[in-house]
Amino acid sequence: MFRVSLGEYQVCCQSDSYPDLLDEDRQRAALAEHFEAANSVGSAVCFVSVSRLFEWPFLVVTQRFSPAVAGFHPGCLLIPETNTLFIGAGTRLLGYDLAQPRRLWEDEADTGFWSWCRHGSAVLMSAELELAAWDTHGRKLWTRFVEPPWAYTVSGDAIRLDVMGDVSHLRLETGERI
Repeated sequence: MFRVSLGEYQVCCQSDSYPDLLDEDRQRAALAEHFEAANSVGSAVCFVSVSRLFEWPFLVVTQRFSPAVAGFHPGCLLIPETNTLFIGAGTRLLGYDLAQPRRLWEDEADTGFWSWCRHGSAVLMSAELELAAWDTHGRKLWTRFVEPPWAYTVSGDAIRLDVMGDVSHLRLETGERI
């Protein structure tokens, strides 16, 4: 189990097994969700819970995910000022409103999730074959197909995207070429 405190929130994460108190966490949570992998071959499990400091979790998310090999690790990003949580594992992407709590959306990462990264008012999601953006309230802004090897950097409101040596510049908020 790994715990991270952000503002009033505490996020607990565990991969490869579920915590011993999972049943108790689920019973006490205002929202508890479980997701199965579309293909259980080569899948792994992931646990994410959110609580206010020193309280039982009010959100519990468990899932089997795939792919679960090197490079495809679960990840989450919490935006405390908008009470928004982003979770990625395998090909499944989830967005939650922590103030309610409620799930905002479920989406899919092309081939497999890599990471979340916040840049000002935008949240970028990297996947094997996709770069996508949401705002800090969890509204999807845009998505773009990419293929490895690829990388990006952000400077101000611009993204420098390098896909197999082909460099382009995009607007952070819209994904349009500059």
